[in-house]
Amino acid sequence: MKKRIVAYKRLSDELMARLHAQAEVTLVEAPAADGLARLRAALPGAHGLLGASLRLDRALLDLAPQLEVISSVSVGVDNYDIAALDQRGVLLTNTPDVLTETTADTGFALILACARRVVELDGWIRAGHWRAGIGPAQFGCDVQGKTLGIVGMGRIGEALARRAHAGFGMRVLYHTRSPRPEVEARYGAGYRSLDALLAESDFVCLCLPLTGATQNLIGARELALMKPSAILVNISRGRVLDEVALLQALAERRIRGAGLDVFVQEPLAVDSPLLQLDNLVVTPHIGSATLETREAMARCAVDNLLAALAGERPANLVNPVAWERRNN
Repeated sequence: MKKRIVAYKRLSDELMARLHAQAEVTLVEAPAADGLARLRAALPGAHGLLGASLRLDRALLDLAPQLEVISSVSVGVDNYDIAALDQRGVLLTNTPDVLTETTADTGFALILACARRVVELDGWIRAGHWRAGIGPAQFGCDVQGKTLGIVGMGRIGEALARRAHAGFGMRVLYHTRSPRPEVEARYGAGYRSLDALLAESDFVCLCLPLTGATQNLIGARELALMKPSAILVNISRGRVLDEVALLQALAERRIRGAGLDVFVQEPLAVDSPLLQLDNLVVTPHIGSATLETREAMARCAVDNLLAALAGERPANLVNPVAWERRNN
């Protein structure tokens, strides 16, 4: 008998056909809105779940007693109660690697857009203000040759370091749980405490996962350590950064600017005070949002899901404790 899969994310026709060939598939779209009732109705028979951007708490897990695996089309897994999954022996998989380069591109796009005031000056032109040659009021700042501080030296952090070192001749500093000598050797990077990195860097990019230890890691005290000329970029998770503290720092020009791809609440409210700032560039969580990368992520998620349902250990297993529980 075929296993039953509930997908709460639409995939390409090719990938959906692959799922249908090997399992019974129920597609539930918009699960965070009216589709939540349909998702809840489908969970009791589900052996596998596939999707992203939905918080699966214990209450939802309790509705799925036959669940074997959740395949998340993402790298971050902060939407999942891993302790509850371990307890139930439910495997959790994610999609690392395939989005590394694209997300690093997004980080550098924000660095460049903030430094050269791309969005602000686009609006300035469209408003009819370009009537003569530009002057210091429209100048930005250089990126090449400056110091980039990377908070979180995982795959994406390393991809940023490579771009900074090889492409822009930047000095690279980094902070992570423990030094990484191989990264230092490749990119001439220097390990720093978080405080020292913030004080020395011209650009600071946040590339770390959201955990209990990293929530609000960057707040008013940390922002006060940054240079007045510095720019902060966040491509990790919104709750790593205290948005209220950032709003105050930007409004008072205590740092030059910021670029945010992630927010505490998503979508960002249209009346958010962040949107009143001319020294802030915002994008709608597009870190991995290219056609090529999103298809590669979905393909990876399907591979993970089908392997787990076949009784194989999936390549991108997040919680090996659940695997051991199921196989002992």
